Amino acid sequence: MTTLDELLNGSEFHGRHIGIDSTAEAAMLATLGVSSRDELVRQAIPASIFRDSLLNLPPPATEAEALAELRGIAAQNQVWRTYIGMGYANCHTPPVILRNVLENPGWYTAYTPYQAEISQGRLESLLLFQQMIMDLTGMPAANASLLDEATAAGEAMAVIHRAAKSKAEAFFVDAACHPQVIAVIQTRAKWFGVPVIVGDAHADLDPSAVFGAHLQYPDTFGALADPSALIARIHAAGGLVSLGTDPLALVLLKSPGALGADIAIGSAQRFGVPLGFGGPHAAYMAVRQDLVRQIPGRIIGVSVDAAGRTAYRMALQTREQHIRRDKATSNICTAQALLANMAALYAVWHGPEGLRRIALRTHLMARLLVNAASSLVPDSSAFFDTVTFTVKAAADIRARAAERRINLRWIGADRVGVTMDETTTLADVADLAWVLTAHHVNVQERAQTFATDAAAIPALLRRGDTILVHGAFNRFHSETEMMRYLKRLENRDYSLVHGMIPLGSCTMKLNAAAEMAPVTWPEFSDIHPFAPGVQAQGYARMLGDVTAALAEITGLPSVSMQPNSGANGEYAGLVTIRNYHAAGGQAHRDICLIPQSAHGTNPATAHMAGMRVVVVACDASGNVDVDDLRAKAEQHREALGALMITYPSTHGVFESG
Repeated sequence: MTTLDELLNGSEFHGRHIGIDSTAEAAMLATLGVSSRDELVRQAIPASIFRDSLLNLPPPATEAEALAELRGIAAQNQVWRTYIGMGYANCHTPPVILRNVLENPGWYTAYTPYQAEISQGRLESLLLFQQMIMDLTGMPAANASLLDEATAAGEAMAVIHRAAKSKAEAFFVDAACHPQVIAVIQTRAKWFGVPVIVGDAHADLDPSAVFGAHLQYPDTFGALADPSALIARIHAAGGLVSLGTDPLALVLLKSPGALGADIAIGSAQRFGVPLGFGGPHAAYMAVRQDLVRQIPGRIIGVSVDAAGRTAYRMALQTREQHIRRDKATSNICTAQALLANMAALYAVWHGPEGLRRIALRTHLMARLLVNAASSLVPDSSAFFDTVTFTVKAAADIRARAAERRINLRWIGADRVGVTMDETTTLADVADLAWVLTAHHVNVQERAQTFATDAAAIPALLRRGDTILVHGAFNRFHSETEMMRYLKRLENRDYSLVHGMIPLGSCTMKLNAAAEMAPVTWPEFSDIHPFAPGVQAQGYARMLGDVTAALAEITGLPSVSMQPNSGANGEYAGLVTIRNYHAAGGQAHRDICLIPQSAHGTNPATAHMAGMRVVVVACDASGNVDVDDLRAKAEQHREALGALMITYPSTHGVFESG
């Protein structure tokens, strides 16, 4: 007889999500020689760790109930017009990409492309991402991809630390970089034993005192300056330079490669990926050819298959963590590949001319604001999309901004920054001019007299070379052409659309349609990460619920939601352990015991956290040799800092001992 719970759809979600009917379940249990799922679980999990009591979690919900609850949570967020910038900008996600990629399980359920023969579609798209970044940065090599701009800057510092000829010990970071970039570089550098000097690159930098530097181009306040002379001085002292860049700005600006930079990093977010309260977004790194074996992340290359046909594959994998382990260039593996694909396809959809129109329009809006707010003088007359003013009536400006539901970037008490983007309109500029000056200006009329060129970009910094000449960036500009191209790429991959993928790891597999749908709701997708907290109460509620659930599940008192990947989570955990020991006066505890069977990310992460890796042996079945673990712990007891265990193990076993 049908139960009341079944009538009320209590098991609707997990029944459909897992997809195993009663007949299939009975056959599977019979094959395994057990009578029920409960018996199977009790056999798989050692009795010493088996939890008999239920977790104290909210009751389950049907899909309809969960979506209704999420609607209520989303309504607690306030979507204001945001001009904060700082590396994040509003954009339009082309509907053809939204429907056919972001919301398409054929794209978001495929596994990491270790098996090239079933990953040709995504590999082609990721190769286009690399080509896009190479063209924009003027560099001969790029990866696909990294986690975010700030960690990409930290990775760039690590590359420079390994590759620079200078014997200096310190690294310089320009104070005009984005604040989050400075903070992450400082954290990463601490555990490499690298002092970080933060200051004015043009006034405070002594090239002989540093092995490298990180600069922002344009800087966080929007100012544009030619860094080539400074880069040359650093090179003369044996140092290397990384530039933090904006891909849309690079459509109009002279490339980092042409300026002499060694590395260019940045976020591809504004190429069609929503803000999403800070992520996920794909970052990038492009380098000189001689640095290509030093960079982190995936690199896609072109090869030939057994039949002599052009094929794509991951290249130069011997520098990666799954092979080199603690000797790897980084702990990063697959990083925001879906978002990298979206950014690449955004460039395919718009093409070089379309991107130039978007860049020029964005630049025009910034120029119009300076003209319309003529009673204010911008801090820099050279800019792309961001203008910073020093103001006197800050309180009045804040009040007018709140009245129009507009977010500005406040720098101290009397400086305000405004960043334009793809979505900015002439009406928006008029509102901004009123907010800043209390004067109503006919921006529509003024725009008619404005030249539509890059007038606020110095001639020496204007791009003169051609970009995005590859055929893919110049062919698929109609809905039908783009739709067919995306379908061809999708059909060259194997995903859960086609069948089961019996692989583990933390790579995203199936997210049900009901779980993916809210991602694109504007109340979630259009919130800037630095928006005032009162505008993100829905996010606060959701993150609070998730952290409470994870604390209950793990049995730990506190949870951080900041790490945006498993690799970053490992790093945060080991850094927490290192800080714990330091707080107790035992900073010397830097030995990390890691089983031989562990995923390569683990030893790579330990190295990044400044720890020495001691490998624990495993038996013939891949399980940890407990006797060897005891021996290694005893041998290193005076310097032992951490034991890093994957549980269940990488081969799926809950080990005892």
